[in-house]
Amino acid sequence: MATGRGRSRTFAARPMKCSETLNAGIKSLYLTPPIKLKPNVCIESLPPEVLLKIFSYLDAVSLLTVGCVNKRFYELANDNGIWLKLYSSSLHPKWTIRKMKSKQTETLSLGCAAVHDRKPGYWKKEYISKQTSALRTRVMRLAKFLDPYTGLPCKNKEAMKVSGLSWIIVLKDKNGKEHVIEKPNLSFMDTSVTVLWHGTDWPCLDILSTLKLFGVTPLLPDQSIPPSKNGPHRFSLIAEYHLANLTEKSVVFGADELVQLFSLSPGLLVGIWKEKNEIAFVMANLHYNQLLERSILGSATVQYVPPPNKPLLDDIDSEFGLHDYSLHLDLHGRNCRYMCGSFKCLFCRKGDIENGYLRLRVVNLKDNRKHLPVIGTLGICWETDVFKGNVKDCFVMDLTLLDETGKPFWCFSAPVHMELSTKSSGLYDYMGHMYTADYADSEGKVCVEILWLEETKEYIIVSLVLYVSTKKVNSWYGTSY
Repeated sequence: MATGRGRSRTFAARPMKCSETLNAGIKSLYLTPPIKLKPNVCIESLPPEVLLKIFSYLDAVSLLTVGCVNKRFYELANDNGIWLKLYSSSLHPKWTIRKMKSKQTETLSLGCAAVHDRKPGYWKKEYISKQTSALRTRVMRLAKFLDPYTGLPCKNKEAMKVSGLSWIIVLKDKNGKEHVIEKPNLSFMDTSVTVLWHGTDWPCLDILSTLKLFGVTPLLPDQSIPPSKNGPHRFSLIAEYHLANLTEKSVVFGADELVQLFSLSPGLLVGIWKEKNEIAFVMANLHYNQLLERSILGSATVQYVPPPNKPLLDDIDSEFGLHDYSLHLDLHGRNCRYMCGSFKCLFCRKGDIENGYLRLRVVNLKDNRKHLPVIGTLGICWETDVFKGNVKDCFVMDLTLLDETGKPFWCFSAPVHMELSTKSSGLYDYMGHMYTADYADSEGKVCVEILWLEETKEYIIVSLVLYVSTKKVNSWYGTSY
């Protein structure tokens, strides 16, 4: 109550009016029909004209990726108008605006004819073919830089960076399912690269049938950004190996406390856990000779086949079988180098040709001036996510034999196992056990004798002989030995 000038005033609420307002609000809340929400607009439901407009803003890699979504997107992503635009921009990237305006009418008329007169996807294939050809040209240009000692490409790392090259293995089980193993560890040597894959979720060895080694490059590499894992790639088959009954058919190449090694030609090592019949790691030894070609120029099903050699017309010598050959030899254990040497002016006489082979003697057992010391204890290093080890009495041999013109004649990178020899060395200057390490393939054989010196605890190569197949020589020169 408030008072003023002797009068009293009373303030009171109006309950009837408030309750009516509240009831009206509650009724409106319950009686108002629900709002119908618009359904979500899916990009697949858009008209083709709108989708083509959206696709026209994509780059080539994104356009190829979106074409893998479904059949409709694939057909729209093959539109000749979009790909002709990309093709034209790549064909004349440095044209100025003035030049573009001067040829605007001609380009427009040509573009209309090129779009309507071609089948869908024509300019897509032309664009990819042009970009692939340009990439191969850049890579092969780098491959022409040769090392003066080995005669092999010396800019392989730069070429790998330009092309985005990597290597994967695909394990196929007996049911046809494929398991892709990526992200290997790389170890570079003078004439080879060793590629090591390891993991914990590999399939059991008993169900595996084949292993394929691929070189993988982005279909359209971009130097400004790293290659996308999910983008389009090109696969080049390098080698295929059969894994069925591996532990039963193959002899153990070497072993340590944890793993057993099995060797598969050419140049593959498979490490198997001793405690369980599962793969611990796979090691591939890749020689630099035509490595880029084999990793890039092949297809997903067919390996790259090098062109035949073109021999010199005057390569005839009545006294010598082979002359002025050069050899570069590396012995290593993936991460460590044991021996590296180059040998010039190798030759063989007609009398050195027998039993289908031409003999090239590099290191003579009786000439101790040419005996070669080996650094360290021979063995092959391996590692996984958790364990690492070293399998002794074996190593990786990288052999590069050049002909009289300096061309790679016979090259390989392969694991070699040492065995204790039963014969004595016959050398009075050295006292110790003699070991032999032999390698053979369709092109020739290598016989190495290694002496272990007890006093100095070191290995010495006392004999090294190459046996080159006469079939290889006849194929190389087009002659008959």
